[in-house]
Amino acid sequence: MFQMSAIDCVVGPWAGWSECSAPCGVGSKERSRQVTVPPRNGGAPCPDLKQRRGCYGHGPLCSSAKEVAKILPDSFKRNFKDPWRRPHMLMKEEMPSYCVQLRVKQASAPCRLNMWSAQLVRERSVCAECQSDAMDSNQHCGGDGLETIRTFWTAASVPGCHGSWVRESSSENCRCPMHSLLFV
Repeated sequence: MFQMSAIDCVVGPWAGWSECSAPCGVGSKERSRQVTVPPRNGGAPCPDLKQRRGCYGHGPLCSSAKEVAKILPDSFKRNFKDPWRRPHMLMKEEMPSYCVQLRVKQASAPCRLNMWSAQLVRERSVCAECQSDAMDSNQHCGGDGLETIRTFWTAASVPGCHGSWVRESSSENCRCPMHSLLFV
């Protein structure tokens, strides 16, 4: 009677680790290896072919992702440098502004307690306007989002209401529709 000998599994070397799955913040990396000789005739099974480990992404855009947007409902539109200014006293000159469409990724429970912040629910798209009075020296509103990277916001008039969002698009010299948001 002819008896076949057992052949144990043989694997190749580990490939290099992948890039961190999160460009900013906590993510994971993985690596793999291939089977070079499959087990036969009752030989030892193959060991793990994939490994995963945690990582912390800190790419060049991460400092922008750490900014936290402060937002209010658009009903607060006014000149923030002079709160006593009356509408008939505003200059007719058009000030620079831009709009950002953002997809809400997370919103804390206190957001549901206020009528305007209740719109900040997971996976809803919202429009936020950055007016000139809220811009920094680079003509930018802090925390206005980055595409594919989660950034953070807090509702300036609702204690405990905060969350995260991802930018979907941005356009210059626009106005968000009624019941939108305003950067402050």
